[in-house]
Amino acid sequence: MNLSKFPAPASRSAIRLALGAVTAGLVATAALVLWPEAAAAQEVGSETAFIFNTFSFLVWGALVMWMCAGFTMLESGSVRSKNASVICLKNIGLYAIAGLTFYIIGYGLMYTDVAGGFIGKLDFFYGPSADELALLAGDAGATAAVVENGYSVTSDWFFQMVFVATTASIVSGALAERVNLWAFFAFTAVLTGIIYPVVGAWTWGGGWLAELGETGFTDFAGSSIVHSTGGWAALAGAIVVGPRWGKFRSDGTVKLTPPSNIPAVTLGVFILWLGWFGFNGGSQLALGSAADAVGMSNVIVNTNLAAAAGVVTAIFVSRPILGRTDLFAGLNGAIAGLVAITAGPNLDDGRWAIVIGAVGALLCTMGLRFLERRRIDDVVGAVPAHLFAGIWGTLAASIAAGADFVTQLIGVVSIGAFVFTVSWVLWTILEKTIGVRVSREVEEMGQDAAELGIDAYPEFVLMVDQDDEPDYREA
Repeated sequence: MNLSKFPAPASRSAIRLALGAVTAGLVATAALVLWPEAAAAQEVGSETAFIFNTFSFLVWGALVMWMCAGFTMLESGSVRSKNASVICLKNIGLYAIAGLTFYIIGYGLMYTDVAGGFIGKLDFFYGPSADELALLAGDAGATAAVVENGYSVTSDWFFQMVFVATTASIVSGALAERVNLWAFFAFTAVLTGIIYPVVGAWTWGGGWLAELGETGFTDFAGSSIVHSTGGWAALAGAIVVGPRWGKFRSDGTVKLTPPSNIPAVTLGVFILWLGWFGFNGGSQLALGSAADAVGMSNVIVNTNLAAAAGVVTAIFVSRPILGRTDLFAGLNGAIAGLVAITAGPNLDDGRWAIVIGAVGALLCTMGLRFLERRRIDDVVGAVPAHLFAGIWGTLAASIAAGADFVTQLIGVVSIGAFVFTVSWVLWTILEKTIGVRVSREVEEMGQDAAELGIDAYPEFVLMVDQDDEPDYREA
């Protein structure tokens, strides 16, 4: 229980402050009426807030976009060197696809005329408002209407779009080394153009989950909306696509596939950690007042605390859970801590952020072992880090961030049922049509040479893996 959430009893000093605020407001109103110069100053103040809000969306959005570089480094370093080039192509391809689909159809489905419903309307090729176009055409009279919106329309679109790309990146890492490139791109188009916008419409778009209960579904920056959505889609894909050949042996053992480039993986996690400050900090959605600046600062500090707690926790628990002090677990612990705090980073007490991040990392590390026992092959640990930690973080928002537990639970179940079911059906359709995985020969040779004709590390010599044993499907 977060006692700081309960209001303190009113005191005489508080009453005096309130009366003083009312008096100041009356004086300011009179000044605006009696002195035109004061009104002009007020207009300048509003325009300044508009500029800061817009600038915040653009800068934080650029930082979130840079997370795509982090995912690329993490994934390309996690796979075997013979598949690193395909990972690079998948990541730049998914970002481009997300940008186009969200521009053409996704944003409208997510935000246009949702009003308590399940989906918005088709609003193709979302762009600047009529007032903004008039202002750009030289109509100074449109300034007031533009400023009244609080931020540039397209700056908001950009900030929302980079979140969509993050969701698709989660799927990329989980299915690495065996998924068909074109099947993956086809799935990405539907995920970013329809599946994610529907979930967003239910929540951030003002749909039925946003209006459920007294408080509505709470997800400050997307533990469920972004990360669990990507995790559910990745889990469905991993089940349909199946594990890599030789990963799970006929004798019941699991073949270890350590990262091929550990510095790249580590760098990728640091880039993601940095980008998360934009992910969560930018989700304050305003920087036009002192309160916004303070709130954003708290969000960023809590984000950092959760990630740090995730790293330390994962390192400590990796030996009893995984049988070794595991670097990969520690890196995933940072991501799990970040994912977990994302639903409610606007906490007053940073100690809660430490607890939430630590539990997220514990669940992630346990999840790595759980997936292995279920013979679900997740190359980068995306499902435990983004899905398991995302569910925990969404529910934890009811403990420390003022959300309602029942509403949060309904949101988790609803989003999971929708995303997993639609994703599983889509992956199955792709399997029946174009196929969702490469041939065994391509997998053994490596997708870089077989599909792209370019090796990420051409100086390396491909060696026979001495650890190869019969696959459980060959028993």
